[in-house]
Amino acid sequence: MVAIAWVTFQARDVRAEQVEDLVIHTKKALNAGLKVIKNGCRAGDIGFAIEKYIERFGYGIVRDLVGHGVGHQVHEDPNIPNFGKKGTGDKLISGMTIAVEPMITAGNYAVHIKDDHWTVATNDGSFAAHFEHTILITDSGCEILTA
Repeated sequence: MVAIAWVTFQARDVRAEQVEDLVIHTKKALNAGLKVIKNGCRAGDIGFAIEKYIERFGYGIVRDLVGHGVGHQVHEDPNIPNFGKKGTGDKLISGMTIAVEPMITAGNYAVHIKDDHWTVATNDGSFAAHFEHTILITDSGCEILTA
């Protein structure tokens, strides 16, 4: 008598898991940046919080595209980079509205704009994720306006 054993393995898509992790960590990086926002904070405080959260995963932080002020125009000063040093950059005060928008890559941070003048692509072909909220700075924190 011959015994036959069947073994079943569930196939997993490693790339899909990597993309899912990238998306999850990008959203958490946005939340890390939002947690430090309050009257009197600096733009560098936000960037530092995002960078500190994301650097442990080995991802790239896009440097050519940053968050920004929101007012009469969609993109205004101040710039809100997704990397930086605490206590540096423009001082943010209650009543200001800004967009915080980390763009994180699975590879190198370098990006380019495609010929359609809109699409952003990584130079190394790696995946990227982007989350954004427009927020109102308050005395004690921030109010998310795009929830």
